[in-house]
Amino acid sequence: MLGRSGSIWALLLAFQISGCSNLPLPFDPRMFDSLGYQIAELFEGEEKEVIDEAELEALKALDEIPMLWKSRVGDSDMARFLVAYENNAVYVADEKGRLTKLNSNTGEEIWEVKTNNLFSAGVGIGEGMILVGTSKGEIFAFNESGHSLWKAQVSSEILGPPQIKDNIVVVRTTDGRVYGLDALDGNREWFFQGATPALTVRSSAGVAITQGAVFAGFAGGKMVGMSLFTGNVGWEAVVSQPRGVTELERMTDITSSPAFDDRLICAVAYQGRVGCFQIIDGTQIWTRESSSNAGLAMDSDYVYVAEDNGVLAAYDKRSGAGMWKQVRLGSKNLTAPLVAGHVVVIGDDKGYVNILRNYDGVVLARAATDGSAILSRPQRIPDGFVVQTANGGVFAFSTQL
Repeated sequence: MLGRSGSIWALLLAFQISGCSNLPLPFDPRMFDSLGYQIAELFEGEEKEVIDEAELEALKALDEIPMLWKSRVGDSDMARFLVAYENNAVYVADEKGRLTKLNSNTGEEIWEVKTNNLFSAGVGIGEGMILVGTSKGEIFAFNESGHSLWKAQVSSEILGPPQIKDNIVVVRTTDGRVYGLDALDGNREWFFQGATPALTVRSSAGVAITQGAVFAGFAGGKMVGMSLFTGNVGWEAVVSQPRGVTELERMTDITSSPAFDDRLICAVAYQGRVGCFQIIDGTQIWTRESSSNAGLAMDSDYVYVAEDNGVLAAYDKRSGAGMWKQVRLGSKNLTAPLVAGHVVVIGDDKGYVNILRNYDGVVLARAATDGSAILSRPQRIPDGFVVQTANGGVFAFSTQL
């Protein structure tokens, strides 16, 4: 395990370990920038474990991503909040129980809702509803004016943003359950109980909803497709299987939300594999060795995986062939990637955002935020993207370089 995952001590420090608990867990390779430093490598090439000073200087010499605006909300010590966008507004939550609506063009605050609850998950959005969750298993629903619609209770802590589709709110909990709630009043329509091994990675994995189905990955490497309206299971697929001797070695949890298009659904497991399956019946199209605690994204050609040790890898969506990987992003801990047209956007735990060319992985531009970690996937807004940092910074950048 140590060869695949790095120092055991780093793992123990990053995760909280206890029994029956969670662990917080056309290509040309000869491409150089103007300083003569190689940006993208052959997929089969060895990863570089240490970022040297020359590479850091080369990163500093990159073009800076234009900032559109910045704002601030409360700090987040544990939760990984996802920024939400809809109807020219950005919604952000913080651990102090505040939900804030910002103008997506200027960053100006439109309203703020203060509650007496400690938020742990959000923001989910859709159908005129804004959704957040708490560590006590509460889901709060607000409308676009900030007025409370309802509150519901589920079985345990919520770490992934609730989702809504076709008047059904879907939320998953840390005890491996997925709930379907009536969007009108929050009453429970159904629930599904997923796998709950003795030792799992603590994650903010949510769900993916498309074509009348809910897709979720679970501890142990399985992905399940279930009906959005009844919770009945349509199929189960094995993304990754446990390997090794010890419980730590055998952890192969899917800790991020699946990515999908109109035909495929793809997922990646920590200490496991990445794979794509047919949405209709779960038939495996391909799988490849990979490990990610952050997540993946896809476009019409590639599946992009934020892999361990700061690697962003691109796989051919149809065959799983490795196309490129970028190993020099200046950090070992990346966010899930965002596809924005012909570029890929990714943040890191040092507060930097990077824009890469989608077909070869070349880093085009880079920008700093406030120096604290960006913990969740950047969110697309018109002409750009927005990120939220652990220190409560909300930064919007342009993708027009």
